[in-house]
Amino acid sequence: MTAEAGTRQEERVTGRVWTVRLDPHGRPSSGAVKLSCSRPACAEQRVPGGAAAGRKAAIGHVNTHLARIRKAGGPHGEAWCACRAADCAWHTPDTTAVRRGGANPAAGAVRCGGPVVLTVHADRAGRLWRIAETCARCAAATSDCRVLDTALPSFRTAGQAADPVPEREHAGGAAGDAAAVFSDHAPSSSPATDAASTAGPASLPRARSSSPATVSWRAKRWGKIAQRTVPHDLEPDVLRLELIDLGDAFRAYQQRPEPDLVLLAGLHERKARAFALWADVSGDGSLRHEAKRAEKAAQTTREMHTNRGGQVASDTVSGDGPVVERLLARQQAVHARTVLDYAAAHAPHPQAEVRLAVLMLTLRAARAGTGNVTGQDLTGWLPDDAERVLQQLVAADWLRLPGTVAEVMASRSEDPTAITVPTLLPEQPRPFGFGKTTRARISGWAQKAVGDRKIRKKKLPATTRLLALYTAAHARPDGRLGRPEDGGLDLDQLAAFCTLPPGDVAEHAELLVATDWLAEADTAGGRLRGRLTERILPLSGLL
Repeated sequence: MTAEAGTRQEERVTGRVWTVRLDPHGRPSSGAVKLSCSRPACAEQRVPGGAAAGRKAAIGHVNTHLARIRKAGGPHGEAWCACRAADCAWHTPDTTAVRRGGANPAAGAVRCGGPVVLTVHADRAGRLWRIAETCARCAAATSDCRVLDTALPSFRTAGQAADPVPEREHAGGAAGDAAAVFSDHAPSSSPATDAASTAGPASLPRARSSSPATVSWRAKRWGKIAQRTVPHDLEPDVLRLELIDLGDAFRAYQQRPEPDLVLLAGLHERKARAFALWADVSGDGSLRHEAKRAEKAAQTTREMHTNRGGQVASDTVSGDGPVVERLLARQQAVHARTVLDYAAAHAPHPQAEVRLAVLMLTLRAARAGTGNVTGQDLTGWLPDDAERVLQQLVAADWLRLPGTVAEVMASRSEDPTAITVPTLLPEQPRPFGFGKTTRARISGWAQKAVGDRKIRKKKLPATTRLLALYTAAHARPDGRLGRPEDGGLDLDQLAAFCTLPPGDVAEHAELLVATDWLAEADTAGGRLRGRLTERILPLSGLL
């Protein structure tokens, strides 16, 4: 090695490291911890208040150092990898090298590379934090390590000027006159370069210009997404850049003070497309799985925006329409329609009163076959027929009670009656796939619909209450009934659910118009067309 090459190597210093530790201080009963930092200028601190206060102080100390580093220009592009200086002991060594009997697998089996990055590592015990300048490969291999900034690659010519042309060998075997400096190795020397350096600047050949296709991978932009490092040689290059941009966009989104579900859904959709293409070009099945997960995440995020805080979506209502608090999310509304179909198919008697009671009791016992009910619940659903209907369900063995029907009717909210629906017990086939939270939401939705104050004031019969439930469950977000392609609700199906002749549906629909449940109703052409009123929109089933 020539003196000049040795000088160039000596110019590079090991990456900086800041280590912040928490240790017990004094007696355990004192609850104090000691905060120490590896930088000589930082004095030890005694932090009272226990481990939680110590961690808060340590994180504040780490953030102070990070602010100073960024203010001073960020990580040094010419620094050696600090992890390599520690024999790469900060990340898990290659186990294959251990099996081969390597003396130091951490140093010999792991190759440093990539640009210098500024990282912060926090151990899971919450006792140590480390800021370090390492190479990108070591950062990616270190668990619980976060990359905060990336240094631009440094380029040096054999003389004094910087040149952004990477080191390459010429066809004749001589090394080029420009060499890129990275975190894992110093510029190599050769007889050709030594001779060129001794000849002086006048004898240096002119740097050969390189086309974009021949630029070394080390000069390319580096990035990470979903805990994966984007390969430097990934083709097409537009896919590599899209993955890097996506990773940056997701990290920027995490720093937002307020969520933006539309933006997040768009990021998930971009990720799904990019990972699907990445899986195609690499043949990696895990990437395909990640693409499908991103697609589902995009759909779920859009539904959250539409159903829980979004605006009314309609062909006639603009985006500036009223904001509606939905009682049910879209998937919960699907489960609600499933329960309606189940009640229609499993009611032991065809009367509307029996079907309504079966529906409401099914929602109480949907999860484990048991639930609680009071006499006030029953009289709210069926003001005049509750006791008779309850007796019919018990006689048909659809419902089991711990006492008599009269005792159930006399029960209060502070002492409800435990009921059992045998067909919904855990040893029976499960008709529903939702959890306890969804069950409670659907039960509350049905209770609000059946117990609507205007319906109770008009004392509408069970058939009309079933019609109200069915129209709410089969309404679009803007309140219109049925799917757009169906042009309304089928009268035959609607009449069968409400135990009505199809010709009587119009009469009961007018009753709902009179109670401000439906804004309009039309039964021409064998279909019920109409729209829920604005006050009923929160109950719409998001069809």
